[in-house]
Amino acid sequence: MDTAPDFALARFNMVEQQIRTWDVLDHRVLDVLHRVPREEFVPVERRGMAYADVELPIGFGQRMFKPVLEGRILQALKLQDGDDVLEIGTGSGYLTACIAALAGCVHSIERIPELAHLAKARLDQHAARKVSVEILDIDSASFKAPRQFDAVIIGAALPLLPDWRSWLKPGGRLFAVRGHSPVMEAVLLRHNGAIESLFETDLPYLEGSAPKKEFSL
Repeated sequence: MDTAPDFALARFNMVEQQIRTWDVLDHRVLDVLHRVPREEFVPVERRGMAYADVELPIGFGQRMFKPVLEGRILQALKLQDGDDVLEIGTGSGYLTACIAALAGCVHSIERIPELAHLAKARLDQHAARKVSVEILDIDSASFKAPRQFDAVIIGAALPLLPDWRSWLKPGGRLFAVRGHSPVMEAVLLRHNGAIESLFETDLPYLEGSAPKKEFSL
């Protein structure tokens, strides 16, 4: 006879066996990852895999980050209660909910309307703080942030990192992934121009920003 998954145990194992072992040790981040029900942010047919160490398809050709990547992003940003955060790429809304639990206000942008609507419905149930989701297909070169933020998260890769310091308040920081697949670099850009290398990863490019393929004879 089938039994329902023990999501609480799976969540505990995700944090203790995956995320901690990837040097995510910030107790506020770990507490949030213990509390936010990741299974509620994945398609119903994939809930049994919600806490696996894999990228999960969420429809429309998009995937959720691995839990370890989400943990590393949250730890790197050092979000504080009251921070105003911009997230580019709402996706399932899970990382958005975690950000909201650590910060104050979250403005999240998603280019795929169906994903935006699904994420907003989930966030209305699970996000403890103010979250807005905007449907917008941004261009990395021409997009203007609606205001300055304490933290910005770019949820896709870029070949090169533009100077987005104008998006940040003094003391602000921006998480992004730059480079060329299969080896890319996750970095933290600070308002003062300093760039901190965090770790290697490999993500799909932000829509419209993939480098042109070079042909040789």
